[in-house]
Amino acid sequence: METIIKTTLIGLFFGTFGTTLGGIIGVRLKKSSNKFLSFILSFASGLMTAIICFELVPEAMEIASLPMVILGMLLGIIMMIICEIFVDNLFQKREKAVNIKVKKSKESDKGIQKRNLLKTGMIVSIGLAIHNFPEGLAIGSGFEASLKLGLSLAIAICFHDIPEGISMAVPMKNGGMKPSKVIYYVVLSGITTGVGALFGALVGGISQDIIAICLAFAAGAMIYIVSGELTPESNKLYQGRMSAIGNILGFIIGVFAMNV
Repeated sequence: METIIKTTLIGLFFGTFGTTLGGIIGVRLKKSSNKFLSFILSFASGLMTAIICFELVPEAMEIASLPMVILGMLLGIIMMIICEIFVDNLFQKREKAVNIKVKKSKESDKGIQKRNLLKTGMIVSIGLAIHNFPEGLAIGSGFEASLKLGLSLAIAICFHDIPEGISMAVPMKNGGMKPSKVIYYVVLSGITTGVGALFGALVGGISQDIIAICLAFAAGAMIYIVSGELTPESNKLYQGRMSAIGNILGFIIGVFAMNV
């Protein structure tokens, strides 16, 4: 029980610390360009790719069979698709309601732009809260596999949460939200890492196959986030070299963090 509590607290600390630090940086930034935001998102994408390729999948392959690992990855991908559909439907309903009010009140272009930025920030925060759970799952099940794996995953995920905290805070702040409220939502999104770590520690103690499935599940969820969200959004924001540079730097730092 003591080990499970420690694992949960470690996941909670590293998850909330990374996103909160990113959120503070985001609200302190006076001006942010699409070029900068693209760099931040691609950096997070490269970091997550390194975690997937050099930690999660290899560790899962060492302790379980290939079909078991593939099953875990598919479950992670399916979960993220379901979550994405749910979030999209939720905001589509809200958008319809807001559009009716906008037509009645004849909201100014500046007001509409602020509202859209705020909506973007909220979508990012919900997405981060959802995907922080499999990150915590990776930390919890990682500690069940080995102390080194758990710590290296926690550190790497903390690094990767910083740019994500920035990508959440900047649109919220530019959308007119108070800095204190922005930080509040950023912290909330990081708490799910601790919940995931608790769940990973609980189920990871059942058997080696369960640990492998948890690690592969987290890898699958991260693969979908990288390929379906971070990379496309980064390319939409900016089409120049900064996206590629951010991705490469994130990957290199991720490899370094995995081998500290």
